[in-house]
Amino acid sequence: MRAQIGKIKNIWKWLYPGIGIKRWVGFSAFGIILIVFGSSRLQVENFWIIQLLDVIVIVSGIIILVLGFVRLMRSFINAFMPSAKERELVDILYQRKYLGQGPKIVAVGGGTGLSVLLSGLKEYTSNITAIVTVADEGGSSGRIRQQFDILPPGDIRNCLVALADASTLMRDLFQFRFEQGSELAGHSFGNLFITVMTRLTGDFEKAVKETSKVLALRGRVIPSTLHKVSLVAEHKDGSITEGEDKIPKANKPIEKVYLRPSQPQAAPETIRAIEEADVVVLGPGSLYTSIIPNLLIKEITDSIISSRAIKVYVCNVMTQPGETDGYNASNHVQALIKHSHPRIFNNCIVNTGAIPGPMLKRYAQENSYPVVNDRKNIENMGYRVIEEDTVGVDGVIRHDPLKLAKIIFSLMDEI
Repeated sequence: MRAQIGKIKNIWKWLYPGIGIKRWVGFSAFGIILIVFGSSRLQVENFWIIQLLDVIVIVSGIIILVLGFVRLMRSFINAFMPSAKERELVDILYQRKYLGQGPKIVAVGGGTGLSVLLSGLKEYTSNITAIVTVADEGGSSGRIRQQFDILPPGDIRNCLVALADASTLMRDLFQFRFEQGSELAGHSFGNLFITVMTRLTGDFEKAVKETSKVLALRGRVIPSTLHKVSLVAEHKDGSITEGEDKIPKANKPIEKVYLRPSQPQAAPETIRAIEEADVVVLGPGSLYTSIIPNLLIKEITDSIISSRAIKVYVCNVMTQPGETDGYNASNHVQALIKHSHPRIFNNCIVNTGAIPGPMLKRYAQENSYPVVNDRKNIENMGYRVIEEDTVGVDGVIRHDPLKLAKIIFSLMDEI
C-alpha cells in the first residue's frame, strides 16, 4: 500500500512548478487538438476557403506539436545531462545514436600518446576501450601510489579526460596541477579525485567507473591489471633498472623489460573488450614504458593474437631519449614482437609528414630525432606498412589525433 502511495506521489511530482515539463506537454497537447480539429472539419466542409483555413490549422498544430516535443526532450536531456545545455539537440542525438553504433575500438598503451589517439577516435565512435598501463611510478602518480597504496592514476586520468564529453571547464579541472608552495605541489586535481574515489568505493576499478560517469565518457578506460606491478629493464650491459620513471634516466640501451611480479592477471574487462573488438590499436607512446608493459601480461597478448580484429601498431614520430635512441621504425617493431608475439599486429602506421626545421633543432638538443621510415625492413618481416602524414605540431611534435583516427577508420572500409 505504501509503495503504491509512493508511486502516486512520484507521478504528481511531474506537475510541480518549475520543472519545465508541464508547459511543453500542454503545448504539444494543444498542437494535437488543432490537428484533430482541423482534420475533422476537412471531412465535413466543402467550401474551399474554409478548407484552406482548416489546412492552416492542421499545419499550425503540427508545428506546435513538433516544437513542444523538441522542447520536452530538451528538458529531459538537460535534467539527465546538465553538460548538454549548451549543445544542439541534433549533436546530442548524433553522438548517442550514430557514434553509439560505431565500430568497437580497443586502444592499448599509456602516457600522452594514448590520450592523443583517444581524442581523435571519439569523433568517429563512442565504442572505445582504452587499456592503460599501471606501471607508472613517477611524479604525482608515483607519490600517490606510494602514500596511499593504490594503482597510479596519472595515465588513467589522461585517458579519461581525452574521452570526456564533459564541459571544457570540467576537463581543465581534472588536468589542473597544484603549483609549488604547498603539500599538494605537483599533484593534479584529477589524480587526487581518483584517489578519493578509490577510498570511498574501496576499489580502484570502481573509482575509475564512477569518475567516468562524472566526465560523461565516450567510451571507457580500463587498467590493464588490478595488481600492483613495477617495470624492470635489463640493459645491454647487463645492469638492471627498476621503476618506469627511472628507466629512461638510466640512459642505457635496453635489452628487455619485464614486470615484477612476473605474471599479473589481466583485468577481466580487458579480455572481453579485445574479444569483441573490430580494431585493436597499439600505441603511439613510449615503446618500453607505455606500450610493452601491457603486452607483458600474457592474457592480454594471447587475446590480441587470437582476435580476428584489424590489428594496428602506430609507430612513434620521434625517438625517445634514454629509451629508443637511434631506433628506426623496424627497431620499434622488433622490440614489440620480441616482448609479445609476431602476430600481435598486422598493420604498421609510419609517419611521412614533414616537421618544421626549428622544431627539429629544439628536439635535437634533447637527443630526440625523427624515427627513420625503413619500410622494406618491416615489410620483409611480413607486415603491411601504411605511410601517411600523421604528424601534428603545436608547440610539441606528436601525432595529429584526427589524422591518425581517419587512417585507422579507413582500414575498416577494406573489410
